[in-house]
Amino acid sequence: MIARDMTKLLRQDVQSMHAYAIQPSAGMVKLDAMENPHRLSDALQAELGQRLGALALNRYPGERVDDLRRALATHCSMPEGFDLMLGNGSDELISLLAMACDVPGATILAPVPGFVMYGMSARLQGLGFVGVDLTPDFELDEAAMLAAIDRHQPSIVYLAYPNNPTANLWNDAAIEKIVEAAPGLVVFDEAYQPFSSRSYIDRLPRHGHVLLMRTLSKFGLAGVRIGYMIGPAALIAEVDKVRPPYNVSVLNCECALFALEHSGIYAQQAQDLREQRAVVARGLSAMPGVTHWPSDANMVLVRVPDAQKTFDGMKAHGILVKNVSKMHPLLANCLRLTIGTADQNSQLLSALKASL
Repeated sequence: MIARDMTKLLRQDVQSMHAYAIQPSAGMVKLDAMENPHRLSDALQAELGQRLGALALNRYPGERVDDLRRALATHCSMPEGFDLMLGNGSDELISLLAMACDVPGATILAPVPGFVMYGMSARLQGLGFVGVDLTPDFELDEAAMLAAIDRHQPSIVYLAYPNNPTANLWNDAAIEKIVEAAPGLVVFDEAYQPFSSRSYIDRLPRHGHVLLMRTLSKFGLAGVRIGYMIGPAALIAEVDKVRPPYNVSVLNCECALFALEHSGIYAQQAQDLREQRAVVARGLSAMPGVTHWPSDANMVLVRVPDAQKTFDGMKAHGILVKNVSKMHPLLANCLRLTIGTADQNSQLLSALKASL
C-alpha cells in the first residue's frame, strides 16, 4: 500500500483542535462525569431486557419515537403551543442548532467557563464563538454580557442553568436583561434540572425566541443518549429540518420510555443525590484550604492549593474526579467532584483530605 498524506484534505482548524477527552476509569470510583451512580434493580433490568429483546431491530425507528416525544412533553409539562425535538444527547442538538443558524457572519455567544460543546460546535460549523468571562465568584457579568451582545449580535446565546462546571444558577434579573437584549435565539441548557431548585420552563411562553434543552443523561440514562429541546412549535419545526433521519435508535427510545414509566424511582435517586450533595458540602466546609461553591447540580466545584497534586493523589486512592484547572483562568486550581452514593462520597472526602 502506498502511503499518502491525507491531512491536506482536512480543515486546518479541525487539525488544530483537541478531541473531547474521556478519562480512563477502569477500577476507579468514577466521579468525573456527573453520572447517576444508581442502577436499576435486578427485576427492572430483567423487565427492560425483555422489552428490548422484543424490538424489531430489522426496522428503522418509527412511530414509537413520537410516543417518546409525547411522553417527554407530559413529563416536563411542556407549555401549550410549543413542540419538542429529540437529539442523540444534548450534544447533537447543540450541533444541529449551529447548523441551522449557519449564515454568513453568524456568531454564538456564551458565558465562560461553561460547557465546551457550545464553542466546539460553533467552530466545527465555521461560526464565530464569543466567550464572555463570568465574575470571579462565577456569576454572570451582566454589563459584559450586554456589551458583547450589542457588539456581536449573536445568532445564539447559550445560558446553562445551572452552569457546568461551576454548578450554580445565575441571577434572574441579569438573565432577563440578557434574554430581552438578545437579537437571536436564547437557549437555556437545563441538563442538570433534576437537581436544580429552579427552571426556566414556566417563563418560556413569554418569549418567541427562547429554547430550552434538557437531557435524560443526568436523569439517570447517560448511556442511552437522549436529549430534547422545547420551543415554539414553528421554530422547532424549522430547526428539526436539519436533524438526521432516525437519529434516535429503537433501543434508546424504548429505554427512555421505560425510564419515564418508572420516573418515581429516578425522582427518588435525584432526591438522594441532592441530600448527598449537602453531605459532601458539609465535609468540604470542614477542610482547611478547600473552597467550594453552592451547587444546584450533581457536582461541586472546589478550589484546592494544588489541583494537579490533589487530582493525582485522589487518583492514587482510586477516586477519579475532573481536573478543570486548565480550562479557564477563573478555574485555577479547581476540581469538579461528581456526587455519588453515600459510600462513594465518603471515599471521595477521605481521598481528598489525604491528597491536599
